[in-house]
Amino acid sequence: MRGMLRLRAVGFCGADDSVDPSKLKAISEKFPWVEWGVLFRAELQGTPRYASMDWVQRFGDVVKTTGNEDGTRYMRTAAHLCGDHVEDLLKGDADFASMLHNEYGFNRIQINPTAANGVDSSNLSAGLPGLRACLEAVPGVEFIIQVNEETSDLWKPLGNDPPANMAMLFDESKGLGKLPETWPEPYAHIPCGFAGGLAPSNIERQLRSIADSSAGIPIWCDMESSLRTEVGGQDVFDLEKCNLVIEAAEKLHDAYEVEVISGNFTA
Repeated sequence: MRGMLRLRAVGFCGADDSVDPSKLKAISEKFPWVEWGVLFRAELQGTPRYASMDWVQRFGDVVKTTGNEDGTRYMRTAAHLCGDHVEDLLKGDADFASMLHNEYGFNRIQINPTAANGVDSSNLSAGLPGLRACLEAVPGVEFIIQVNEETSDLWKPLGNDPPANMAMLFDESKGLGKLPETWPEPYAHIPCGFAGGLAPSNIERQLRSIADSSAGIPIWCDMESSLRTEVGGQDVFDLEKCNLVIEAAEKLHDAYEVEVISGNFTA
């Protein structure tokens, strides 16, 4: 019999200027396990998938208005860093990451150190000391390392001696939206997530598959490309597709196949 999937969050990445931040808040009020991901790549801000900094400011203002009785925020948010922002972290510069947390309320930061995300990945091991220093400098943020063959010089040594606020996202597709043949077994001592090819059309089936691989270890999942729709010639972040994923997760929860847990998100 398949074990129950212990789900920390479902991440919807690529929220941008095509969507009203207040609509994201309304969804989070009903489903606080939803996480909104915002991509950051300096030369692309303001284009589809990469919100303008004006939009990020409005989003941050909305995030700061949310809160539970215990003082924690119910809007889960993640900044997904690409390009120069990753290069800065590898050099030990945590200023941008700290600003995202303090000014806009991002409680998780994903690091995408791949060529597809505008990063020179030829010598990632040289960035280990700098990256570790950044994680220590911003302890209130959970830093997510994208895990795949290209990034192994980072995540393998970090995994041997993981900082307390480190997490791993298994994504062999490197953000290109390709399903793996099988989902890897997550680590028990490091928070882990899964991405790559997840979509409204397959999420129910894939969550069951992830349940088989995770064996009761809490995980989260994340998706991006499958949430886009062309409307009037414009590439937009489609909340209807997000809602289809939510409905599928709720169906599994009602069937006692998914247990939604709070995880260790920071306020």
